[in-house]
Formats: sequence, C-alpha cells, structure tokens
Amino acid sequence: MAKAQHTPAAVPDNRQIVVGLDIGTSKVCAIVAERHQESPEEIHVLGIGHAPSDGLNRGVVVNIEKTVRSIERAVEQAQQQSGVQVRSVSVGIAGDHVQSFPSRGVVTISNPERVVRQQDVDRLIEDSQRVLMPSDRRILHVIPQEYIIDGQDGIFDPVGMSGIRMEANVHIITGLVTAAQNIYRCVERAGLVVEDIVLEPLASANAVLDEEEKEIGVALIDIGGGTTDIAVYEDKTIRHTSVVGIAGRMVTDDIRRGLGVIGEQAERIKREYGYALASMILNDEVFMIPGIGGRKPMEISKLMLAQIIQPRMEEILEFALMELKKSGYLRQLSAGVVLTGGGALLRGSVELAQEVLGMPVKLGIPSGFGGSGLAPEVESPIYATAVGLVMHGLGRDDTIALSIEDDASVPGDGSTPRGDGSRSSILSRMRKFFDEF
Repeated sequence: MAKAQHTPAAVPDNRQIVVGLDIGTSKVCAIVAERHQESPEEIHVLGIGHAPSDGLNRGVVVNIEKTVRSIERAVEQAQQQSGVQVRSVSVGIAGDHVQSFPSRGVVTISNPERVVRQQDVDRLIEDSQRVLMPSDRRILHVIPQEYIIDGQDGIFDPVGMSGIRMEANVHIITGLVTAAQNIYRCVERAGLVVEDIVLEPLASANAVLDEEEKEIGVALIDIGGGTTDIAVYEDKTIRHTSVVGIAGRMVTDDIRRGLGVIGEQAERIKREYGYALASMILNDEVFMIPGIGGRKPMEISKLMLAQIIQPRMEEILEFALMELKKSGYLRQLSAGVVLTGGGALLRGSVELAQEVLGMPVKLGIPSGFGGSGLAPEVESPIYATAVGLVMHGLGRDDTIALSIEDDASVPGDGSTPRGDGSRSSILSRMRKFFDEF
C-alpha cells in the first residue's frame, strides 16, 4: 500500500466504495467513489489521484518499478483526498496486443421442462470459448451479442424462454498473457488487490456513451497517450473493439523533434498553444520557447505549431477510420462518433475528426455521477477510462458484467459454472495468469 502522511480510515462494511485505476502511457489515474446508500443511482466521487507515467509504452508495461511508483503516487493522492484506505482496484488493460473476433456456441436444453435456465446460458457461453488460440494469448472478455432459440434470433435475454436448441453469437476479446501478468504484478507490488481487469475501450464507452447512442449505432474513439481505443456499438451491443498503437504521445514527440525542445516542454506547448486543425486559427499569435543548452529563445507561431500537429492527428483518425471500416458497421453509425481521452482536448480535434471521418462527432464527457463530492472534477475526457472502471466496479455496466466467464467453469476441474462474468471471473483468471508466470 502506498504510504500516506495521514493513515486513511478503514472502510465500514456498510459502505460500497470502489476504486478505478487507469494505468496509462502518459498518466496513472485513481478515482475513489462511493454509491449513495439512500439513492443508489447517485455516485459520490470521494478522491482523485494522478501521477505521470513513465513505465508504459503504447499501453503495455515496459518498466515494472516506474509503473509501481506511479501507481503508488496516484493511489496515495486519492487516499489523502478521500480519507479512505484503498485495498482493491478495478484496473484497465489496453495495448495493440488486444485482438477481438466473433464466435458462436450451441447447446441443447436438457431439463424436462425445456425452459432456458441461467446454467444453460453459462454452458452456452463456455461452449463459445472453445476456439483455437496461440498459447501466449488468453480470453479477456466474452460478450454475448445475440441468442437464437430453435432458429428464432434477436433474443437478448433467453432465461425463462422455452426451447430445445440454443445458440449464441458472441464477441471474444483476447490479449497477451504477459501483458495482463505485468499489470497484475505492478498493482500487487503497489500493495493492492486486483478486483477486476477490464478492457479500456469498454470502460470508456460505459462512461461517455448513453443507451440511445448504443441502440442506433455509435463509435467511441478514445485518444490516449500511447493507444487509441475504439469500440463500436449497435442495437445496444458491442460489435467491434480494437486498440491502435498510435496516439497523443506521438503528437508530443513530433513537437519535440520539430521545435527542438525536451518532452516536458513539448507537452506544455501542445496543451497551451496547440491546434489539431490549422484552419481554426483565426488570429495567429507568436509565443516564445526557451533555447536548449544556452541557445537563444525562439519565436514560434500557433500556425506553425498546428502544421506539426495536424498531420499526426489526421493519421490517428485515419487509423481509427480503417478500424471502423474493418468492423463492417461504418454505415450503421447513425449517432456518429464520440471522441474522448486526453487527445480529444486538443483544440480542433472534434472538427478535424468530422472532416476525416465524414460523420457527426461530439466530445465525450463522463457522466453518471449524479452525487455530490468531486463529481465536477472528473467531468473531463481524460478521466473517461477511470470513471468507466468505477462504474464497472459499482455494477453500472450490464454489458461488461456479462463479459467474462468464470475460470471455475473450465471443464475438468469439478466445479460448478458461475457465469456471473465480472469480479470473481476476471480475478480468478488473472490470478491464474500470475501464478503461471
């Protein structure tokens, strides 16, 4: 556990408190939140902590010690602000190692009444996971998209229905075992317990998309520091997920190389003066940047800076467009695109996205925190993933709650399938990964 100056209080049993931990390429963010006991729909944000992240590259841990220190600093800040001792966290996973594909399962309804029960659904989800995969990959999420009973499709909740043969179309998301193990190791080294590991675009989507958008068709594009996460929804169901290893840090690197400044200065210049779309600069202004190694300061115009930034932002959005085309749902996105993440805060990002993608684009701001506390502070695209992880921990995301099958249901271990799909399942799978490491 990260050491704090004042020892936080232990959490009473009657309080439902969760912590979302977003371990990103540019920052680590921890959010402590509590469900309001009298108004369950309200969530109170109790504490926020964030620290620079130097131990990841394109969403994957490359330095254990640096990542652990960043986690400790972020959690310590959240603990001091909330007065709550953090013991367990819901953590996100991303990286361009994440892959997804469709699968199908089929079972027969064997009970005498021929009525679908929850255990039949569990068996069906288990059957859909019987796919050949390389030994270095594991299933992270199995998300049912549609159930089919005796040839009747379009069923989303089959429990209680009558039938003999039940099928399911599912969306399977996989990742590298070592990537998950390294996240688990970092969190554990920081003195915390991994409650859940959730794919980051699913968490972000849960925080910034509403049900109407998910029903008519929408795409989420989360431009982070090291990765750009994409999720496509239609008919209230996830249809496609992908993670692209090109994002905001590459914009910063372009500024660093183009202007001859250090990385910290490049990031500050990007935030203070940067535009993603040069045509939005109506009154060009000149600003000074310090010289390196005793050299004289230089004068740089906003237009010149935008000409460095815009090509890279266009590339990021073009990669996202390729993924949307690959999903097969590009023409079904009636609600257009929701842009979130730290990269979305760059001036002109939404306007540039509309030009590149050729569809309506809006800025995605986390919602769902109707309570008091620090809710206004987290209403920013940079907190989309962490907020989504909190909502997952509080059970506010039915899609993800159905996603993972418990490892206890693996055939041959003599245990009973659970199929509840969230906390115990992810935790057991990650513990198994870590034990095998």
